[in-house]
Amino acid sequence: MCTVVIRVPEPGQGPVRVLAVRDEDPGRPWRPLGAWWPESPQVRGIQDELAGGAWLAVDDRKLAVLVNLAGGADVAVPTSRGHLVLDALAGQPLPEPLTTLGFHLVEADAAGARLTSWQGGHPARQRLTPGTHMVSHADLDDPGYPRIAAWLPEFAATGTDTDPWWTAWLEVLAKSARLDPTDPRALIRDNRPEGHSTLSLLVAAVSVGARADHGGVHAVMYELDEPGVWNAPKLV
Repeated sequence: MCTVVIRVPEPGQGPVRVLAVRDEDPGRPWRPLGAWWPESPQVRGIQDELAGGAWLAVDDRKLAVLVNLAGGADVAVPTSRGHLVLDALAGQPLPEPLTTLGFHLVEADAAGARLTSWQGGHPARQRLTPGTHMVSHADLDDPGYPRIAAWLPEFAATGTDTDPWWTAWLEVLAKSARLDPTDPRALIRDNRPEGHSTLSLLVAAVSVGARADHGGVHAVMYELDEPGVWNAPKLV
């Protein structure tokens, strides 16, 4: 039950900023941010070792990150959603028909950000307007979803002009971590009481369209020392 915060600037007014918290089964093997795909050496991502795809990945121009949703394919063995992230970076369209479970797919480049959502039927696509947005296991910016209602206003009111830019947003995460990780409002989570085997494992921060190096894309991550427990990470 991941959480992604996106800040979209006015056109020409700076980079897209993304802060993402990954929730996953601690027993499922994964690799940290790196170049794990020999066929795509320009791609760096956080790899799911079992299926080979990515939860979050970047190349020299773009970011893609995926949040799981209920619903989706009505097949005996759905295909992995992680390959949708790699396909997005490669400019590939969504498969037809989709054979994964449901998802939100966030894509960002120097021109802005968009969200593709699917829980069955036809995928819904929307361009994100300038401002701060939040994606989790509900509609975009859904005020009825506890963690979005609790924290989107705080992220929106918090600047990203510090050095490094994610400093103040990490302070919002730290504030949220005063909640019990099973609280519906929590961002650093233990989802087991809800019937999911997932806990928060890592935090990633990505800036798109901001720097001359890396083609304007800069990504960092930090693995939490203990799943579901905040410990003031230093993103590198």
